[in-house]
Order: sequence, then structure tokens, then C-alpha cells
Amino acid sequence: MARWPPSPELTLTARSQRRMREAMYDVDTAFLRTFVTLADTRSFSRTGILVGRSQSAVSGQIKKLEEIFDRQLIERDTRNVRLTQDGEKLLGYARDMIASADAMLARFRSQEIAGEVRFGSPEDFTTAHLPDVLAAFMNAHPQVMLHVSCALTRTLIDEFEAGLHDLVLIKQSTERVHPGARAIWREELVWVGPSSDALPKAFEEARAVFDKRARPLPLVLSPSACVYRERALAALDRAKAPWTSAFTSPSHAGCAAAVRAGLGYAVMPRGLIQDGIDVLGDWPPLEAADMCLLEPSRQSPAAQALAHFIEARMAERKDAAKAF
Repeated sequence: MARWPPSPELTLTARSQRRMREAMYDVDTAFLRTFVTLADTRSFSRTGILVGRSQSAVSGQIKKLEEIFDRQLIERDTRNVRLTQDGEKLLGYARDMIASADAMLARFRSQEIAGEVRFGSPEDFTTAHLPDVLAAFMNAHPQVMLHVSCALTRTLIDEFEAGLHDLVLIKQSTERVHPGARAIWREELVWVGPSSDALPKAFEEARAVFDKRARPLPLVLSPSACVYRERALAALDRAKAPWTSAFTSPSHAGCAAAVRAGLGYAVMPRGLIQDGIDVLGDWPPLEAADMCLLEPSRQSPAAQALAHFIEARMAERKDAAKAF
């Protein structure tokens, strides 16, 4: 027969029960990887491709993290995905945990190496794809001194040929790759414009509006010799659409800011679309671009290890995209 009132030692308060449930939670690094990818892409569909999950699975993983931390981490509407204040706080911890997990695996899978590596890469690709990869490499190989510099592809090639880099990543046309370079990642390029109503969205409407003003289509471009610039101009030339350079910047951040402000249209990798920028679906088709590793025929063990590390991580992302 049950005693009443219950014995104090058998009674758990709601707060105690909650603490016990929280103590039983482990944070899955796969969920954190999804969260970080979503924070970088600001797109559930793009995140699903990169992590090899459906959009509903991505939403489920984010919801699970929100339940674990008892905080809203993501805000979304029909156009935008953004981090809440708590999401921003979590992001740094999540990146550190992922980098530590990757480094742990790499450390036990590879032999100890030492040396110095001078590595060059385009700024936009480095910012979007490589921070976690480079951090994991450094944690896995603490005896390697890594020097990273960002520049345009033409500059990187010139510096590489002058012996200033041990390894570089360069953007290339798929049909015209620099001798000695090998493709490791294909960039899907898209036309973009501001999310605001500063510019017409549809291509034919944009042509009509600017024709009426006796002006060519305004473009936001990188300097010459950039493959994104080449793809944009070739597509408009095929469509016999006049254009003008309204804003030029070697920085992806600068180009993105100009597009958000409504200064012109641009071509960008789909994976780098940010808040305030919309993908334009009916504009002239664009050919893809390749990210290629350019390395000397003879390289140090440290440079070779970095090349293999980057290639392996990008291959994992390609496999995830295929699985999706």
C-alpha cells in the first residue's frame, strides 16, 4: 500500500527531473556539423546537399539541438534563414567541437609530419569552405607551420610560378584548366540580385526596364581574368544583352554588399548566397567553374599532407551531395 505523503527521498521535483534529462544528453557532432553548415549557407536545401540529408532531416536535427539547449537557434521566413543571438553564441563552440573531432580522426589516421607550408586560396572559397578544414589540419599536425594568404586566381598563379607558394587553390573554367592543376570541387554558378525591389528580378523585365532608360544591364563584377566574370559576360553576350560594369571589387564581401545595395546583378557560387541576396532563376544559363589544386611536381611531406587533407574533405562533401 502506497504511503502518503511520499517519502522525501523518493520525490523528484520538476527541476530535478529536468536536470537529470539534461545530464543524459550528448551533443552529436553530426548535428553540430549540420548547424554550422546551415549557419554558413543560410539555406536548408543547400545544407541538405552538403551534409547528405533531406531538408526535413536538417530541420529535425536543428530542432533536436534546440531541444537539447532549450534555446531557439534559427529564425527563418520565406526568404531568409538567420541565427538568433543564442545561435551566434553556439556557433563558435560548434566550430571548435567539429574541428577537434576532425583533428582527432586525422591525428590517429596519419603519421606525424613537420615543416612549413605556404598556401594560397581565393578569399571567398577560403572563407566559405576552409576554416574548419585548415583548423582540423593544424590540430592533427601541430608540428606544421601553415601560412595562408588570399588573392585572386591570376595573382595566385603568378606567385606560385614565382615560388612564393607551396600549394594554391585556383578557380578555373571547366574546359580550360591550368597545366598541372587538378579539379577537386565544382562550383555551381547562379545569377543573383538584391532581395529588395531595387532591381527587377526577371531577365526580360530587367532588359525592358534598362532598355527604356537607354542603359545597359548594371553588373557587379570581379576584376578581369576571374572565371565568374568570364561566365557572366559570356552568358549575356550569347543572349545579346548589353551590359556595363557598375561595381568592381576583388573581394566577394565587397561584391555581395554591392548586390545587396542594388547596384547591379552578379554571378556567384550557389553555396555563397547570403541574406539580402536572391538567386535569379530565369537569367541566361551559366557554365560551372572548377576549384583546382595547383602543386609542384616535387613537394614537401607537409605540403603533400595538406593537399591530401583538403582534397579528402572536399571529396566527402561531394559524396554527401551525391547521396542527397
